[in-house]
Amino acid sequence: MPLYLIAFSVWGLVKFAVFGLIIGALAKLVMPGKDPGGIWITMLLGIAGSLIATWFLQFVGHYDEGQSAGWIASFVGAFVLLAIYHLYKRMTSTNA
Repeated sequence: MPLYLIAFSVWGLVKFAVFGLIIGALAKLVMPGKDPGGIWITMLLGIAGSLIATWFLQFVGHYDEGQSAGWIASFVGAFVLLAIYHLYKRMTSTNA
């Protein structure tokens, strides 16, 4: 069974949520500036970073089908998402 399908069990979802929380918190810790949200947004940031890193690294051929991103790739994915958020906020802010 591919590793990303483990998340469909209840225990797998709990583990994926805790993993996302840790990765999201690390990304927020490293990124300077004010970051959005509380614990739920942090968890979603880590989960989204992990999924994006998995999909991107499978697309470029680094991972085979069914492999998922590890800690470092997930952290980089969450960090990139947070950087995109900061860039978007900076571009849309009005300094009138």
